[in-house]
Amino acid sequence: NLREFIYLLESKDELIRIKEYVNPALEIPEIADRISKSDGKALLFENTGTSFPLLINAFGSEKRMCLVLGVNDLDDVAVEIEKIGSGFLNPKKGLINKIKMLPALKKLSSWMPKTVSGKGACQEVIMPQPDLGLLPVLQCWPCDGGKFITLPIVHTTDPNTGTRNVGMYRMQVFEKDITGMHWHLHKNSARHFREYKKLGRKMPVAVCLGGDPVYTYAATAPLPDNIDEYLFAGFLRKKRVELVKCITQDLTVPADCDFVIEGYVDPTENLIWEG
Repeated sequence: NLREFIYLLESKDELIRIKEYVNPALEIPEIADRISKSDGKALLFENTGTSFPLLINAFGSEKRMCLVLGVNDLDDVAVEIEKIGSGFLNPKKGLINKIKMLPALKKLSSWMPKTVSGKGACQEVIMPQPDLGLLPVLQCWPCDGGKFITLPIVHTTDPNTGTRNVGMYRMQVFEKDITGMHWHLHKNSARHFREYKKLGRKMPVAVCLGGDPVYTYAATAPLPDNIDEYLFAGFLRKKRVELVKCITQDLTVPADCDFVIEGYVDPTENLIWEG
């Protein structure tokens, strides 16, 4: 999980803890901008004026990305994908050759995400009246329209097929319980939204923050439509992702995320200016 990743960064001398108060509006981003451009370390701001610390620049070097993925070289992931993929793509002749594929099939099945019963660690504290102002949300640039939730792992499903999409989209905070949801027209979640609009139904959305950093990576990966992001995360981690059902929506999210924001997009409402 994210806390374990922080300890790992610290053990590799890849983390600096900042104990003094630094404002998430403009000040933290300005420091992070300078540090990242000088190939600096990950930064953990422990005093943000909220109840929560803020980790930034955690993925800001090749070495730290290798730590995220548990590899010595980023090309190791590509080589393994190619190795597994070629086994399935090349036609197999004869029973013996087909039997040889069974271990790879077993591996894949052991990495499939699994929904577990009960509540996950992400649901130990539930806030019935949510207030996004309690989180250290960043305003990155002086002329930004406002604060934006960074690295949100956005969950939606197709209302007709139930197929899940996990993506990363811009979310400007407008009020304590309202954000924008900015997705380009070609994105899977935008396609889901259009289907909900045809049906005249509100679209359930769940947004995760934190958790295993491999979730963040999987949400940004350019995967084919038929590859589940959490299957990809399971492949990278060599361990299936455990999911739990959301409290207010018919969606599932990783049990070990740090925060889950549950809500909906109403297709009958007017669009809102952001940026």
